[in-house]
Amino acid sequence: MAIDTHTTINGPHTAAPHDDRLSGRAKLVLFVLCAAQFMVALDFSVLNVALPALGKDLGLGQSALQWAVTAFALPSGGFLLLFGRIADLFGRKKLFLTGLALFGAASLLATLAWNPASFLTGRALQGLGAAVIVPTGMSLLTTTFAEGPLREKALGISGTLLSLGYTTGMVLGGVMTDTLGWRSTMGLLVAFAVVVLALAPGLLPESRTPERPRLDVPGAVTVTGGLLAVIYALSTAAQRGFGGADVRGTLLGGLVLLAAFVVVESRASAPLISLPMLRRRTVAWGNLGGLVTFSMMSSVVFVLTLYLQEILGLSSFETGLIFGVQGVASAVAGGYAARLIGRFGTRRVLVGSLLGQGLFVAALLGLGTESGALLATVAVSLASMCHLGAIISYGVTVTSGVPNEEQGLATGLVTTTQQVGLTVGIPLLGVLATTQASLFGGVRTVLAIDAVIVIAAAALVAVGLGLRDRARA
Repeated sequence: MAIDTHTTINGPHTAAPHDDRLSGRAKLVLFVLCAAQFMVALDFSVLNVALPALGKDLGLGQSALQWAVTAFALPSGGFLLLFGRIADLFGRKKLFLTGLALFGAASLLATLAWNPASFLTGRALQGLGAAVIVPTGMSLLTTTFAEGPLREKALGISGTLLSLGYTTGMVLGGVMTDTLGWRSTMGLLVAFAVVVLALAPGLLPESRTPERPRLDVPGAVTVTGGLLAVIYALSTAAQRGFGGADVRGTLLGGLVLLAAFVVVESRASAPLISLPMLRRRTVAWGNLGGLVTFSMMSSVVFVLTLYLQEILGLSSFETGLIFGVQGVASAVAGGYAARLIGRFGTRRVLVGSLLGQGLFVAALLGLGTESGALLATVAVSLASMCHLGAIISYGVTVTSGVPNEEQGLATGLVTTTQQVGLTVGIPLLGVLATTQASLFGGVRTVLAIDAVIVIAAAALVAVGLGLRDRARA
């Protein structure tokens, strides 16, 4: 039986307004939810270093290797909003467990893949499982932990592990591929899924909207089709640029479908997305901050990888160590983000984090062609600390003040922003680095544009949101 959506892990009135202490059971629930998010974040990056070895083993040509990434990105980004809403209507726990089972089975298929088709099928099913796990896991977190210090602390831990999972995957993927082979990277995800699936049923509460479920089918079709088309076009552009007619046509078609979605939602009696929610300042400006911080940081990581290996001549292992330092710095920042939010307010932390990210990216313009590894390590680590602060504060901003029955929708928007941000950064800016006459000149161009965009976004969010949280005013 589904519990009332206003029930939290400690009961609706157990925690004092400023009590941020987690009970023992709450810690176990948080561990399960964060482990699932870490697993998905790991999957975003653990395979990247293994792609050359994987291609040789399965017979995937250089031009086809992008599909190892695209096959995951398409369903994981395209179906997030849909599954977030389905979870609101039919039960978050039930769907979360289904997603875990699908993700684990798909990871096993990818581990045992015997040809390109079986591997890409496994990757696509992994992406579909991730599209279920991410919004349902986030909505379980926000409905389980009451709004205020408890939720801020939980989101802080979740955001830290999200960032750490992505960085860990980059380091771990190279080590595991060199020692155990590329299949071990997929096998690791199977182990993660089994452990989380074993613990989750007895710990997680069920929650869903108490009303009779109704699903907005036209809205689901247009938004899912639009997101799939846009993500496909941008993922393809990352490899081939925007010159192809198919890329431009698919991108235009996706944008048309998303525009049609807005029209459909304005007329639907039970819309998939409440347009009044999108007009909330916290939702609109918070998601803008999230989109910018994710897209711009992903492009920084991409061009720094090119800089460190192609210009400075560092090995994959040495490059991985630099990003490992970045991951540690992010973990440290995650430990303090919730405290900063509690002291200064979510909006100030979001604006300040975006501003810091932009300024430290600007510091990377001091990189040289002969040396720069130390500056790159320090600047990208500090930028990542600010990046993590932006991730956590935008998540709190978007989900605060949203009714529990719409938390799946709100967290679906948060996670869709994350996925689209991770997808668009490299195509929009990374291509500039690889198409310039000089790679070093291209890297500097990308870093300069990146810094300007993030600093401008900080100013826009500051104006759009204001710098005082009403609850703390």
